[in-house]
Amino acid sequence: MKYLIPLIFASGLAAGNALAEDNEVDHTGNLMLSAEIGAITTSGNTAGTSVTGRFEVLHDTLRWSNEYTGNGYFKEDRARVNGEETRQRSAERYQFGAKAGYKLLEENSTLFVLGAFSEDRFGAYTRSASVGVGHGFRVYQSDNKTLDMEAGPGFFKATRANGEEDRGLVLRGRAAFRWKLSDSATFAQMLTVERASWNTHSTSETSLSARINGSMHMKAAFSAINDSTVPIDKQNTDTQTSVTLVYSF
Repeated sequence: MKYLIPLIFASGLAAGNALAEDNEVDHTGNLMLSAEIGAITTSGNTAGTSVTGRFEVLHDTLRWSNEYTGNGYFKEDRARVNGEETRQRSAERYQFGAKAGYKLLEENSTLFVLGAFSEDRFGAYTRSASVGVGHGFRVYQSDNKTLDMEAGPGFFKATRANGEEDRGLVLRGRAAFRWKLSDSATFAQMLTVERASWNTHSTSETSLSARINGSMHMKAAFSAINDSTVPIDKQNTDTQTSVTLVYSF
């Protein structure tokens, strides 16, 4: 947790200053909150529980576009050994992020500062934190499709599963593609890459969501986390397939 406090402070200060300045011009803005959750419980020969969840807060005003996100996933397996039930956690991952973007004169173009923190008990990196700045812009837009990109430098600090520590400058890029298939269905593809001299860290999510009613969606997603350099006993890629309920308000 030693990375989390300064990270939240720095990101919160940037976003807080953004909101304070913006309130002088626009007291309302648009605030959107969404939360999603999914769970699987099995019994019989194979017993266990897995839960995944995510939240997102978007605050859009005249000059600023601010974003706060968090997600978590855990999996616990149960088995009987010599007549006694044992429990074993096989996955446990948490991620948090904050981004404050200042809108430029060009539509859908921003300068931003961001911070992110993650803990992954069974991942190649058990703990990581990063901060960065950059430029976000829209490269394509049609009636039902958009493609947004971000690029900029940052600083990354992380602890590997074997106890080794990596830190240094990174180049960060992100792409977000959205395709509105119909009034009730949307396809999305997100990809983020952080490139350093010692490792390339990539995360992606492919999803399809369908609206159930005015504020609730069903979402099916496939996500992946990849590190080019990992300890011998770790896989390069972790994947997750999920079906969740998303509530927006």
